[in-house]
Amino acid sequence: MKKFIIEFLKRGLIAASGGPIILAIIYFTLQKSGVVTNIPANEVVIGIMTSTLLAFIVAGISSIYNIDKLPAFPAALIHGAVLYATYLSIYLINGWLKAQIIPFLIFTGVFIVGYAVIWIIIYVSTKRTTKKLNLKLNKKSN
Repeated sequence: MKKFIIEFLKRGLIAASGGPIILAIIYFTLQKSGVVTNIPANEVVIGIMTSTLLAFIVAGISSIYNIDKLPAFPAALIHGAVLYATYLSIYLINGWLKAQIIPFLIFTGVFIVGYAVIWIIIYVSTKRTTKKLNLKLNKKSN
């Protein structure tokens, strides 16, 4: 558990520096497209704090896969649940998602589909790489 916490903190702190940069890009894009012309200081502060927290948690929770005794499927469930709760909370805090049933259902559906697609891509890619490596190892041992 200590190893997980250290890895979580290390990954989180590295990624947290990207939160404000990503927020600045979002605000700049919204300003250039005419969606936002002025942003109140409190909204900027909340945006910076929450995007930094989001980056920290998202990067840190990936260390769940380094826990040796935790099988891949439960790790993926924990990872997905933490990501979902974090994104949902941050989106609601910032007003990026309305606290209504339809936006909530759309967000949930998009999250589940996106998470599943990413995991399928990772799974297929890993299987393909493993197969290639095993073939190379078999050739060398023969």
